[in-house]
Amino acid sequence: MKIKFLGTAAAEGFPALFCSCEVCEKARKEGGKNIRTRSQSLINDDLLIDFSADTYLHMLNYGLDLRKVKSLLITHGHDDHLYPFDLVYRASPVYAQFPNSGKDKKTLEIYLAHRSDSFLRKAFYTKGNKMKDKTVLSLHYIKKFKSFSTSGYTVTPLKADHAMQFDPVFYIISKDGKNILYGHDTGYFPKKTWEYIEKIKIRFDLVTLDCTCAITSDAYSYHMGLNACRDVKNRLLKNGNADENTIFCLNHFSHNCGYTYDELCPIAEKDGFCVSYDGLEIEF
Repeated sequence: MKIKFLGTAAAEGFPALFCSCEVCEKARKEGGKNIRTRSQSLINDDLLIDFSADTYLHMLNYGLDLRKVKSLLITHGHDDHLYPFDLVYRASPVYAQFPNSGKDKKTLEIYLAHRSDSFLRKAFYTKGNKMKDKTVLSLHYIKKFKSFSTSGYTVTPLKADHAMQFDPVFYIISKDGKNILYGHDTGYFPKKTWEYIEKIKIRFDLVTLDCTCAITSDAYSYHMGLNACRDVKNRLLKNGNADENTIFCLNHFSHNCGYTYDELCPIAEKDGFCVSYDGLEIEF
């Protein structure tokens, strides 16, 4: 399997839209890996995780063929993870033409919690499409800890500690004997999530963790900082859910973390973490 980190920032982007703090100014000046767009990842070219407002930019920057994406996993309804107004353009023949019609259209299967769909439905009703054509977009409502299959993957939603009004989740994604733990947005994992992970005795090949706050705060709730990420890693190792071959990544950074990519790397590497950046691709 492979994962490509398309966007690795929190909601405000990095540097933030209107911010003149020291770290934003430094990121603007130094550029490169210090520039981060909103959160999104792609698995094997056909499984997309979250749909941010920067999706169009990601398509251009990385030469993505979004027509190959068969499934879309949504973690929660915050607009940096679900910006549905661009999905409208896939649902209407005015904006997207398909080579075939009717049952031969390539359906995009969208998976999300029921409480995360209000923004999505608002977008479609605003445009007047009303999501009638399920040969183009098909919604599936997921339940925590109940696995489902899509496009050859086995996916399990886990309970997240985040914006509870959206019933947020993060995911275990498995295919061909490989397992990814896609752990954000969330604080330190809830008790029921830990119980599930430890019960099924799964071993992860790659773990990507929310590190919104980096080392500027002792964040454990809603988002994580490096201390919480370290505790998650140690618990996974202790319980056999990870080993010395597991790749651990930090992801989803706010400019409030106080560190650019170049500054954070040597700190994170001491604890065996890879710091993600926009465009990072890992194959395992």
